[in-house]
Amino acid sequence: MSKFWPKGGLPGILHHYTETLVTFEYASSTVRQPHSLLFVGGLGDGLATTSYMADLARALQQSEWSLFTLNLTSSYQSWGLGHLDRDTSEIAQCLEYIKEYKKDKFGGGKIAVMGHSTGSQCVLHYLSQANPHTSIPAFDPDVEHVKRPVLDGAIMQAPVSDREAIFWVLKWGIGDTTPEKARAVYDQMELLAREAVARDSKHDTMLPLELTSMIYPANTPISCRRFLSLVSPESPQSPQEDDLFSSDLSDAHFGKTFGMIQERGLLNHKLMVLISGKDQSIPDWVDKEKMLARWKNATDHNGKYQIWDDKHTGIIPNASHALSNDDQAEPRKFLVERVLGYLKSAAEKT
Repeated sequence: MSKFWPKGGLPGILHHYTETLVTFEYASSTVRQPHSLLFVGGLGDGLATTSYMADLARALQQSEWSLFTLNLTSSYQSWGLGHLDRDTSEIAQCLEYIKEYKKDKFGGGKIAVMGHSTGSQCVLHYLSQANPHTSIPAFDPDVEHVKRPVLDGAIMQAPVSDREAIFWVLKWGIGDTTPEKARAVYDQMELLAREAVARDSKHDTMLPLELTSMIYPANTPISCRRFLSLVSPESPQSPQEDDLFSSDLSDAHFGKTFGMIQERGLLNHKLMVLISGKDQSIPDWVDKEKMLARWKNATDHNGKYQIWDDKHTGIIPNASHALSNDDQAEPRKFLVERVLGYLKSAAEKT
């Protein structure tokens, strides 16, 4: 049993937002909750697998906001087969379901999305890309591109660069894998992935588990295409889809992601960002304060707009990546207070 969740669990409602995908709502039976916060986890996450969700769920029990967690096709060990177009289209389907459900129950309400780790990539992709998506990957011709509803709030927590995180592994190793072994395995994976994509762009090809398990969680299927998207070998000159937060990306490139939020018009409120102060996935050469300032400048077009939320954005002191360590009570408290303050401001916005 998780040490963060109370024995007996927390009450709620399981909803099907598609025939095969579900979302769980931590709903109060005694408090009117017309507003909704949809939480999207990171690589390897699924329903309620992020530790601090327990703190959020308890904090929102007596508020007008109910907390939702969801399954995506790419949840749990399927992240190595996913892509952001499909993730955000499924998130949009879930949001449309929640909107209709709350409309029938309360006559409507505000709706916001909070992403953790790679869930932050989903949030930024949702807000910055064409609506609906215009790309149909050859390897996934059946992906459904739905029109994404406008959000009343958007939060990114622990937005990290998968490319810089893997560089960190290559520098220091991971588990029983030495830096030298990690580099050799990485180089072999990159070579295999490049060759497979060049040979056949219409189908996804899997990397050998004996290689991926040396660097990534064991027995996790990872396709050549998703691997190259995450490690983005041509960056910073030509970043792939998943390379959204690397510190060496140019201001011009951030203008094509953060800078597109205003033009897409999918956010009625401001963008809140929280970085974990001691995030294990962020190398020590990354200046977190500088990164936030660069993202803010791109989002607000150097002060032309006021989309960035200065009041609630910041670095969570001493926080680990998912705030899941034994010493993370204070960081989790900090996170919850910031999120509650942000949601209050979102609910008040007319």
